[in-house]
Amino acid sequence: MTTVEERPGPSGAAGTAGTAGTAGKRSLAARLASGAAGGVLRVFLLLVALFWLVPTFGLLVSSFRDPTDISASGWWTVFSAPAQLTTRSYQSLLENDGITDALFNTVWITVPATLLVVLIGAMAGYAFAWLDFKGRDWWFMAVVGLLVVPVQVALIPLSGLFRDLGIFGDIIGVVLFHVGFGLPFAIFLLRNFFAEIPRELLEAARLDGAGEVRLFVTVVLPLAAPALASLGIFQFLWVWNDMLVALVFSSSDSQPLTVALQQQVRQFGSNIEVLAPGAFISMVIPLAVFFAFQRQFVSGVMAGAVK
Repeated sequence: MTTVEERPGPSGAAGTAGTAGTAGKRSLAARLASGAAGGVLRVFLLLVALFWLVPTFGLLVSSFRDPTDISASGWWTVFSAPAQLTTRSYQSLLENDGITDALFNTVWITVPATLLVVLIGAMAGYAFAWLDFKGRDWWFMAVVGLLVVPVQVALIPLSGLFRDLGIFGDIIGVVLFHVGFGLPFAIFLLRNFFAEIPRELLEAARLDGAGEVRLFVTVVLPLAAPALASLGIFQFLWVWNDMLVALVFSSSDSQPLTVALQQQVRQFGSNIEVLAPGAFISMVIPLAVFFAFQRQFVSGVMAGAVK
């Protein structure tokens, strides 16, 4: 009887050995990725985050220390001498009219500038996405082109314009500047988001008798909640942390917290008890806003950026 010798094909033992050899010769990147899946990368990122927060924690501790202790030693000495902690610095901050007024000015600048950018940007984005009007694409290209215009270019021209209008040095001038430079990005982001809404959904609402205003308010805006939230957070952080525009367009009566703290730095040796808690408050508020809405920020930006 003649027997037929079985030979391993491509999917036989030889193929298995080749696969095993390939698996044994994985690249360093593949092995690192495999280890990251087990939690190594998460631990590393946690350590990086903790290290990144060290200056914030140090500023927090310094804001609760006495000025003499701040001048004499570093903030980490509080772990061996917790009696250094006191609330006198925050009491001094509340008694400083310049800092408290600047904090309220920051709110009066940031909130209107954020709301106006979100509202106007949403209406303009919807118009560019779903309304037909002459030169729509050219106007949108002009808006996209404004994204690359630096803020410094408009400082001198707008200073003269605001002076002629009588609003130079007022809060309204600072608000208008932030609105003008925040709208191009807002329109670009929201237009791309609105363009992804299914046309059938809008047509169904129109067949039910909804006009453009009702359609925009009851259908489009609820669907765009993540994009609106991300845009609001982005604009809030930009305006709250701004100092260049405020230095140029605000006066001593309308200056925000960033400018007030910058002026306090000149007298660092005599008012550290005000500077430390003021700087911490200026930093912790936008951090709290961002971490509270970070999911909406990421989902909204990605939704509008991939179109």
